[in-house]
Amino acid sequence: MRFTETVALITGAGSGIGKAAASRLAAEGAKVILVGRTKSKLEAAAKEINKAHKLPRAEIFSADVTDEEDIKELADYVREQFGDLHVLVNNAGGSVHSKIMDTSASDWDFVQNTNLRSVFLVSKILGDLMANNADKEKEHNHSRSIVNVASLSGHQAGAHIPHYSAAKAGVINFTRALALELSPFGIRVNSVSPGFVETPLTEEGLKNEQFVKAIRKNTALKRAGRPEEIASVIAFLASQEASYMTGSDVLVDGGWLIK
Repeated sequence: MRFTETVALITGAGSGIGKAAASRLAAEGAKVILVGRTKSKLEAAAKEINKAHKLPRAEIFSADVTDEEDIKELADYVREQFGDLHVLVNNAGGSVHSKIMDTSASDWDFVQNTNLRSVFLVSKILGDLMANNADKEKEHNHSRSIVNVASLSGHQAGAHIPHYSAAKAGVINFTRALALELSPFGIRVNSVSPGFVETPLTEEGLKNEQFVKAIRKNTALKRAGRPEEIASVIAFLASQEASYMTGSDVLVDGGWLIK
């Protein structure tokens, strides 16, 4: 298994892509820490993951990943309970719909904080923990990796989500900067950009027949993706199989941009 003796932390892990990524990493041997704001969702996800294994592989930590103090407490918890962190998946995100001229400053700030500030804070604070542990080793014996979940919208601005598109484009470029900064420690940093995926964020839209028809028309594979399909790419990027990849963004959009 690719993640035996690995500690992995996933934000936004209570549902959707985050939950699928946690499940995939646990299935491949990792001890996973599920992080999010809603404790009940985290508990349900962890219970589902642990049910599939003889020994518990999932633990939870309730935190607001836009709050610096919460992330410092999270780092203390990881340090005290696990001693190290090998894989970090920044998946937390969210959006609202509005045109630029109708977007309030508070909505702009909410989307930027949820999608970009969170990646900055978690990467800075937990990345420091990862770098310090790597620096103590004579050689970088452990594979350490950060995977940031960006979006197709970071490549092509989506209708009525200007704040989300701007934030996800920021995630892609922040990933590159972080990859360069952490490279001396042997820590790889990449991002994955999903297209339309069946998650709570798209749940309402996928109930709309016109929206579903638009996806079929504009996506080469003529369907929305599944969280497990994105989780597979996240697991690859986090693994040693991607050992010569850093600062890259992997587009997983079903062929939206080639239409």
